[in-house]
Amino acid sequence: MIRMAGVEKRYGTFQALHPLDLEVRSGEVFGFLGPNGAGKTTTIRMLSGVLIPTRGTIHIDDIDIVEQPVQSRRRVGYIPDRPYLYDKLTAREFLSFVGGIYGLKPSHIRTRGDHLLEEHGLLDRADELVEAYSHGMKQRLVLSAALLHEPRLLIVDEPMVGLDPHGARRIKDRFREVADSGRTVFLSTHSLDTAQEVCDRVGILFKGRLVALGPVDELLADRGSTDLEEVFMTITEEESNTANSGR
Repeated sequence: MIRMAGVEKRYGTFQALHPLDLEVRSGEVFGFLGPNGAGKTTTIRMLSGVLIPTRGTIHIDDIDIVEQPVQSRRRVGYIPDRPYLYDKLTAREFLSFVGGIYGLKPSHIRTRGDHLLEEHGLLDRADELVEAYSHGMKQRLVLSAALLHEPRLLIVDEPMVGLDPHGARRIKDRFREVADSGRTVFLSTHSLDTAQEVCDRVGILFKGRLVALGPVDELLADRGSTDLEEVFMTITEEESNTANSGR
């Protein structure tokens, strides 16, 4: 689903992402982990088509995102860490707006939108203004919008911020359902408990470099641990020490 080859990103003289080679398969939840400033957001923005790589190539569903940007974006649903909602629209109106951007027919938007709203427990509030929604409800509406055009890849940046345990459980279950349907979830999160629970594989980014990659169970076994947070802290501390001593 995702194939990144030699991908770099520079901002002037600052190299935010060193050459990155990464493949993410269809049908998996992939966790993209790293401390602040590691390059996760830069990578996500390139995957979603917001930024162009300085070097290297990115293919989504075998489509080059630079050569065919429109076609690649149609295959992606993107939920940023701070999604914007129009508070003076109802949920149905918001989905209609998003569906229009993707060129979906109004009849399809209504049918598909109501199905998603029902799945996410919002159908009975579909005609209320978004400003009346709780934080958790807004998160579920954003997820509904991201899935409206039936993307092959769902990219999510920090999905659990501010959610209560019930809301977080609902969202995590939904990610698993998306992957089980043959699509891909690319998840960036600081919640290592969430990553350990829902991700099939994880990659750890540190100062723009991919320093660990593999199935969660294997990474834990390699370090003799049952706690992904412990493994994460160990790996990033080792990398920090290596960087301080001169890579």
